[in-house]
Amino acid sequence: MPEHALARSFEIIGDDYDRYRPGFPEAAAAMIVPTTVDVGLDLGAGTGKFTELLVDRARRTVAVEPSERMLQVLRVKLPDVEAQIGAAERIPLGDASVDVVTVAQAFHWFDRDAACDEIARVLVPRGALGLLWNRSDPTCTWDRACHRIAHPAVSEADATTDGAAEELPHFELVRREEIHWAERISRDHYLRRWATVSSLLVAEESTRARMLGEIGAVLDSSADTRGREMLDLPQVTDVYVYRRA
Repeated sequence: MPEHALARSFEIIGDDYDRYRPGFPEAAAAMIVPTTVDVGLDLGAGTGKFTELLVDRARRTVAVEPSERMLQVLRVKLPDVEAQIGAAERIPLGDASVDVVTVAQAFHWFDRDAACDEIARVLVPRGALGLLWNRSDPTCTWDRACHRIAHPAVSEADATTDGAAEELPHFELVRREEIHWAERISRDHYLRRWATVSSLLVAEESTRARMLGEIGAVLDSSADTRGREMLDLPQVTDVYVYRRA
């Protein structure tokens, strides 16, 4: 499946993405934006899962997202945020107009070099860029088994952070951290979350049903989840903080 088709698959959902996808730990926002800034931009903001942590750390918060359906949810949830249609490779903001740019769970979908050019353009000198991803905790065997079903082509060393690097054009890496946290989630909510990932969104209906059935079978067979309505799901959030060079 081409990468652009997987990326565009999120445009068909909005409410479900916001309802079932995990949020991000407050510690991640504090790491990227330790003190209040004038203007913060959440790029590839989706429904505002990270934007909601940025609003208390920026006097003006802008969310840029290519999907109008996603932005409709964000606008209802965060009416004070300036929500604009746009892409990382063509940001609808002026030069040196932003103090910090955040990208949560989206940078690996961007054209890296073109996006870095644009992010550097809108950032003030020495402005901050924060990239972050949630991923499965490798110590949670049942969640890892579910990941292998939903992402059979992805290696055990979770590839979601492949878009981040020690070096990015125009930027220098100043901090990299793993934040370990846990989420209390119902079995139904967990299954519905998997229905919002790109590999299931683009799958044929029969394939999607099979994958969800196999994920359910994992929950039925694991000693940590069998017969339980509420699950304790460990998470890891990878955070990369850069400065505009």
